[in-house]
Amino acid sequence: MSDNKKEEGLMEKIVSLCKRRGFIYQGSEIYGGLAGTWDYGPLGVALKRNIINLWWKRFVEEKEDMYGVDAAILMNPKVWDSSGHVSGFSDPLTECDKCKKRFRADTLENKEKCGECGGKLGGERQFNMMFKTNAGATEDESSVVYLRPETAGGMFVNFKNVVDSFHPRLPFGTAQTGKAFRNEIAPRDFIFRAREFEQMEIEYFVKPLEWENAFEKFRLAMKGWIKEVGIKEENVYELEVGDGDRAHYSKRTIDFEFDFPFGRKELYGLAYRTDFDLTAHSKGSGTDLSYYDEETKERYVPHVIEPSFGVERTVLAVLTSAYTEDNLGGETRVYLKLSPSIAPVIVAVFPLLKNKPELIEKAREVYTNLKKVIPRVAWDDNGNIGKRYRRQDEIGTPFCVTIDFDTLEDGTVTIRNRDNGEQERVLITELENKISSAIGN
Repeated sequence: MSDNKKEEGLMEKIVSLCKRRGFIYQGSEIYGGLAGTWDYGPLGVALKRNIINLWWKRFVEEKEDMYGVDAAILMNPKVWDSSGHVSGFSDPLTECDKCKKRFRADTLENKEKCGECGGKLGGERQFNMMFKTNAGATEDESSVVYLRPETAGGMFVNFKNVVDSFHPRLPFGTAQTGKAFRNEIAPRDFIFRAREFEQMEIEYFVKPLEWENAFEKFRLAMKGWIKEVGIKEENVYELEVGDGDRAHYSKRTIDFEFDFPFGRKELYGLAYRTDFDLTAHSKGSGTDLSYYDEETKERYVPHVIEPSFGVERTVLAVLTSAYTEDNLGGETRVYLKLSPSIAPVIVAVFPLLKNKPELIEKAREVYTNLKKVIPRVAWDDNGNIGKRYRRQDEIGTPFCVTIDFDTLEDGTVTIRNRDNGEQERVLITELENKISSAIGN
């Protein structure tokens, strides 16, 4: 089998697992779906939230120079005029003369012939990807607003607010997680390119001559994050973006690319945006967004380093890295080798049999006590033990604890390790320490 076929098969397996186990569903599925939209089920919500929380902890809570913001999705449209999105946030669009289907031109191998019906493709034109709507009771040009295409804009327009409220010394950063929206011409590759997505972004403000140190600091931090969140480091590549390919505002950009099942694509980005954004918003708003440096007694416009992380792309890279098949007990086993720091469930508690009240009572006691001290504990009594193990393996649960008749006699339980299937008898009184030690708590 060719490598391409293997990778296509992996993608199909991941999509199937996500649907079957309640991670990710097609948006509006019972109505035939809506292209470029995805709904997260109970386990998908947990995985995504764990990733966001871990990112926030590492990049904001543990830092002294970071300030969190949560800007509105709808902003004054002049924000997007100043940033250049209204005039320049576009992709090349081409349309088939025959079937009228539209395509993103820069993704086509054959730019003359329609891949759907064989018809002739028309010329390219620029298509602005921002979602336009109206705010208020009237629907005319005066009420036009946009769903934000990125979270960065909200941080730039709040730069002065943060400085006035907290008087931070440079360097310092603002961070935000939240929704962004892009009217993609051709959303594709599962959750990789969607019309509604979440970002985890930082705008780190520095003295103009100190940007290189900050850039390297975040490059290393992003590499550390990739390892911690469970993305395979051997499948990640740093691409130094050349002069002709960088955004117009960037003087240096590194793309962190990942080997997704459908090819090597951008995972994260790290950009040196100079003073473009604050200067543009100063001019557009008429508000002075310069910074007065108490140490040097100078006033200047700070420069910006921007590490940008996509939540959905992180989820997909994590799932791709974690998806594992092995042979355990003579049959093929599928499991997600998720880090305990982001796994939707860390430990599942089983009674050996669900029709024995004494086992259920004891299992409930163990379950309740563990929930007080271990995050994300689940109860599972559906099906036989083998099926429960397979189900928990597929959703990435690192440990399963089984209460059996020996438990009632000697106070021990069986704890099973997801990755190797090994089982160990442990005293209930030692269970908390055993799991906490294994997950690094």
